[in-house]
Amino acid sequence: MIKMPMIITCKSSECAYNMDMKCHALAITVGASAPICDTFVKRTTKGGDRDANGGVGACKVEQCKYNMALECSAESINVDMRSGQAECATFAAS
Repeated sequence: MIKMPMIITCKSSECAYNMDMKCHALAITVGASAPICDTFVKRTTKGGDRDANGGVGACKVEQCKYNMALECSAESINVDMRSGQAECATFAAS
């Protein structure tokens, strides 16, 4: 059984789920063609659960070495901003 990896830091400060560099979505989905956070939503109003530390609910990036049957098997991940998009910085090509 794969445990849901937690998001250690999120540098996407414009995201509605980001408060104090932490993700407060219950779980995120990482996109298909690139390791982009599909859960990212740019808003001034903050959302999510302030008591939650986000995890990776699904990963659709087949070419990542941590992708096991569309689930992330990394121990934890970091989300960074790259080219204006929230992206999984833990991504490693398989």
